[in-house]
Amino acid sequence: MVGHHDRDGVLRQHLEERYGARQLYENGLTVRTSLDLSMQQAAEAAIDAGLRALDKRRGWRKPARNVVAEGHDVDQFADARWKRAPAVGHVVPAVVTGHDAASGAIQLRVDRYRAALPKSGYSWTRQKGPRFLDPGALVDVRIRSIDEPAASMTVSLEQTPIVEGALVAIDNHTGQVRAMVGGFSFERSKFNRAVQAHRQLGSTFKPIVFTAAVDRGYTPASTLVDTPVAFDVGPRQPPYAPQNYDHTFKGPITLRYALEQSRNVPTVRLVDELGVHVVIDYARRLGITSPLPPYLSLALGSAEATLLEITSAYTAFPNQGVRMRPYTTLQVLDREGNLLEENRPEPREAIRADTAFVITNLLRGVTLRGTAAAASALDWPVAGKTGTMDDYTDAWFIGFDPDITVGVWVGYDEKKPLGRGETGAQAALPIWVDFMKAYIEKRRGTGIPEFSPPGNIVFRAVDRSTGAPTNSGGYRWPLAS
Repeated sequence: MVGHHDRDGVLRQHLEERYGARQLYENGLTVRTSLDLSMQQAAEAAIDAGLRALDKRRGWRKPARNVVAEGHDVDQFADARWKRAPAVGHVVPAVVTGHDAASGAIQLRVDRYRAALPKSGYSWTRQKGPRFLDPGALVDVRIRSIDEPAASMTVSLEQTPIVEGALVAIDNHTGQVRAMVGGFSFERSKFNRAVQAHRQLGSTFKPIVFTAAVDRGYTPASTLVDTPVAFDVGPRQPPYAPQNYDHTFKGPITLRYALEQSRNVPTVRLVDELGVHVVIDYARRLGITSPLPPYLSLALGSAEATLLEITSAYTAFPNQGVRMRPYTTLQVLDREGNLLEENRPEPREAIRADTAFVITNLLRGVTLRGTAAAASALDWPVAGKTGTMDDYTDAWFIGFDPDITVGVWVGYDEKKPLGRGETGAQAALPIWVDFMKAYIEKRRGTGIPEFSPPGNIVFRAVDRSTGAPTNSGGYRWPLAS
């Protein structure tokens, strides 16, 4: 599992860069951070489970080692990781000792324990029988049960993911980073993908486009056009003809439907109408500092940014348009107790409060009816947006409740496909939901928070498909007055 090393490593990196290795390791520093231990553990567990699930969907990879082929005896071989006492749920190395052809089970050894891997424990590999693992193969297994007197255990087969992921959780009201995971394992890679990796944002950029639109008079009921279009982008350049994910066109649709279903073509048309520089200005207001090339493809997240940047941008929506500068270090003191660094909340008014509420309400629809409808199972006020890059190279989900905003990115370090169908909803959203389950569990007893509308928001009953006003009940949509 990712373990606490990821948390410590990220913090050590920051302190080394700022104060130098000598000051950190020889002179000594006292550091207070904003990280919440239980939330950090939940983040690490969610990343671990999510990346393992995705890796298994990509299929079984042969073990990298066979101890018999290396000249070891399967009964004498010892792995350094066996020094830690085993517990149910742990992922540990195991060496294959034999097969049970009748039941299809695989026999293994984990230190002094005999371990049984039943057929159900490796069914995800799609292998027909146990002989796909030779005696001596060193594999990862998850401990399902332990019989201490018999020195035996039952296990299921695991494999270390080669895919990477990152998660960051920010307190909406202070900007304090409550949890941060920079990759599957800090031991494997010291690269912190939450703050150092610049990746194409995909549809997570769309709420910024819609923010610019709502701030300039559009409403959830405004009509957008989802029909084929080609834009002239300059001499000797082929026309830019954006496509929808499903390669269909819906005709006239509401602005709400366009965002809930992440329709590409109307979003590009919207950027063309607003002006790409207007949209870039809103991205800057929301804290995106990475380069934003002034092309229409910006609408679909062709620009790159860090997970921390885009997650921090979203904090303005549930926080009435105010974005708090994100930070992880509260205080740094030297050995004598002198204050070397102190961070406090820094509010920045990014957008109007009514605009922020309308976007929050639209993104609430994404989690109730749209591309992130799986989040509705949380039974909690949440909102957010999925993101998927072309060829499934990057999967995103950025979402929030009234108090916290959490961003998840999944991908390979080198830009290559995660696999067909590995969208933000399939690859990133389950990690976000896992983390939020743990977060909500701690907070449910204190009451359910609400997204409170500012005073100038008017709710109107409209027809959901057309956005036209209706007197027959309909759906109540917020309109800034």
